[in-house]
Amino acid sequence: MESLTIHPQNKEQLEAIKTLLKLLKIPFKKNTYNPEFVAKIMESENQQQKQVSLNCKEDVNDYFKNLDENVQD
Repeated sequence: MESLTIHPQNKEQLEAIKTLLKLLKIPFKKNTYNPEFVAKIMESENQQQKQVSLNCKEDVNDYFKNLDENVQD
Protein backbone atom coordinates (compact mmCIF):
# COMPACT_ATOMS: atom_id res chain seq x y z
CA MET A 1 0.00 0.00 0.00
CA GLU A 2 1.12 3.52 -0.73
CA SER A 3 1.75 6.15 1.96
CA LEU A 4 1.23 9.88 1.61
CA THR A 5 2.84 12.79 3.36
CA ILE A 6 0.49 15.74 3.61
CA HIS A 7 1.63 19.30 4.33
CA PRO A 8 -1.31 21.40 5.52
CA GLN A 9 -0.59 25.11 5.38
CA ASN A 10 -2.51 26.01 8.51
CA LYS A 11 -4.33 24.55 11.52
CA GLU A 12 -7.72 24.73 9.76
CA GLN A 13 -6.49 22.53 6.91
CA LEU A 14 -4.94 20.09 9.38
CA GLU A 15 -8.19 19.72 11.30
CA ALA A 16 -10.18 19.26 8.07
CA ILE A 17 -7.81 16.51 6.91
CA LYS A 18 -7.99 14.75 10.28
CA THR A 19 -11.79 14.92 10.24
CA LEU A 20 -11.95 13.51 6.71
CA LEU A 21 -9.59 10.66 7.54
CA LYS A 22 -11.63 9.79 10.62
CA LEU A 23 -14.89 9.83 8.62
CA LEU A 24 -13.38 7.53 6.00
CA LYS A 25 -11.93 5.32 8.76
CA ILE A 26 -8.43 5.73 7.36
CA PRO A 27 -5.85 5.19 10.09
CA PHE A 28 -3.22 7.88 10.50
CA LYS A 29 -0.55 8.82 12.95
CA LYS A 30 1.20 12.02 13.82
CA ASN A 31 4.88 12.06 12.96
CA THR A 32 6.99 14.30 15.10
CA TYR A 33 10.55 15.16 14.31
CA ASN A 34 13.07 16.65 16.66
CA PRO A 35 13.44 20.28 15.45
CA GLU A 36 17.18 20.23 16.18
CA PHE A 37 17.59 17.14 14.01
CA VAL A 38 15.62 18.72 11.16
CA ALA A 39 17.77 21.87 11.40
CA LYS A 40 20.95 19.78 11.16
CA ILE A 41 19.66 17.94 8.09
CA MET A 42 18.71 21.20 6.39
CA GLU A 43 22.10 22.73 7.22
CA SER A 44 23.83 19.69 5.77
CA GLU A 45 21.81 19.94 2.55
CA ASN A 46 22.72 23.63 2.24
CA GLN A 47 26.40 22.80 2.70
CA GLN A 48 26.21 20.15 -0.02
CA GLN A 49 24.81 22.70 -2.47
CA LYS A 50 27.78 24.98 -1.80
CA GLN A 51 30.49 22.36 -2.24
CA VAL A 52 32.73 22.22 -5.28
CA SER A 53 33.92 18.91 -6.67
CA LEU A 54 37.29 18.97 -8.41
CA ASN A 55 38.01 15.60 -9.99
CA CYS A 56 41.12 16.25 -12.02
CA LYS A 57 43.90 18.77 -12.57
CA GLU A 58 41.90 20.43 -15.36
CA ASP A 59 38.97 20.98 -12.98
CA VAL A 60 41.31 22.58 -10.45
CA ASN A 61 42.85 24.86 -13.05
CA ASP A 62 39.44 25.89 -14.42
CA TYR A 63 38.10 26.55 -10.93
CA PHE A 64 40.96 28.85 -9.96
CA LYS A 65 40.95 30.53 -13.37
CA ASN A 66 37.27 31.38 -12.90
CA LEU A 67 38.00 32.69 -9.41
CA ASP A 68 40.70 34.98 -10.77
CA GLU A 69 38.34 36.31 -13.45
CA ASN A 70 35.64 37.06 -10.87
CA VAL A 71 37.92 38.93 -8.47
CA GLN A 72 37.28 42.65 -8.50
CA ASP A 73 40.02 45.17 -7.78
